Amino acid sequence: MKDIKSQSIVKNFPIVCVGGSAGGLDSYIRLLQNLPSDLGVAIVIVNHLRTVATRLHEILPDHTKMPVELITEKLVVEPNHVFIIPEKKDLHVLNKEFRLKPISKPRGWPDVITVFMRSLTENWDGKLIAVIVSGYDGDGADALCGIKEVGGITIAQKPDTATQPDMPESAIASGCIDYILSPEDIAIEIKRIVLAI
Repeated sequence: MKDIKSQSIVKNFPIVCVGGSAGGLDSYIRLLQNLPSDLGVAIVIVNHLRTVATRLHEILPDHTKMPVELITEKLVVEPNHVFIIPEKKDLHVLNKEFRLKPISKPRGWPDVITVFMRSLTENWDGKLIAVIVSGYDGDGADALCGIKEVGGITIAQKPDTATQPDMPESAIASGCIDYILSPEDIAIEIKRIVLAI
């Protein structure tokens, strides 16, 4: 009986989707430095790069004790890990695994954050926490109301703490943001939410 219960807990752990772009690295570092490494959540960083290769999986291990992995096809989603979207891909989740598809919007501003958040609302049973940090454009904003509809929590970086406030401002303008906080305070709020589940 104990095994079944523990499997259920692992199966339904929260996912924290952190969407960002220009100036996002500073936000990711400040967030991860203030998050416990054993909180029991999967952190998925969706940086909307269209063609430039990401180096986040090389940089961020210096700022967290959690393993940091570049996402590959059918990689299993695990708690206490940080996962990074690769460039030129749309990211989805299915059967507790990541799925990668060719980017659906190869020109103009990407919408990879919106695509992933919508996949989460359809295919993830655990708690969802959506975070929008520094970046250009408004990727992610269109999916925030859907996150709230399935009982998730939405957070935007406080614009005056962001290198590039466009993305947080677009998130706030959606009318579907629960909290507007600095990256350090976002970490505190995530911890509070998770411990209250």
